Amino acid sequence: MNLQQTVRTFGMDDQSWLGSEHGTQATESCTLDTSTFTPATHYPAGYFKSGIPLGKITATGKFGPYDNAAADGRETLVGFLFAAVGAPTDNTIDVAGALFVHGKVREQRLPVAVDAAGKTDVAGRIRFI
Repeated sequence: MNLQQTVRTFGMDDQSWLGSEHGTQATESCTLDTSTFTPATHYPAGYFKSGIPLGKITATGKFGPYDNAAADGRETLVGFLFAAVGAPTDNTIDVAGALFVHGKVREQRLPVAVDAAGKTDVAGRIRFI
């Protein structure tokens, strides 16, 4: 994990997927396993988009993109990437992020769609509007 302090600007973070302020003050820290993300889908502009649905990889405790067809823990939706995070050029370097686990989500504004199984996983914690 790269813990060096760096400053990187990558434009405006689009958090229009947030349905309200509720839950934004209670995010949890998480480590993204960059090797599990697809560049063209998850970070085409060099950063992980805010609102990407995440699952927790059982073997490592790190987080990757939610995928109902996965068999490594990512098949269970646990939350969403709260704010955009710069993607390393080397996908073996993990990066830190914030995990949004409680509140309202504007489903139509998410950068990656969530299926019915994912919605069931977070029922009671996240409400889709």
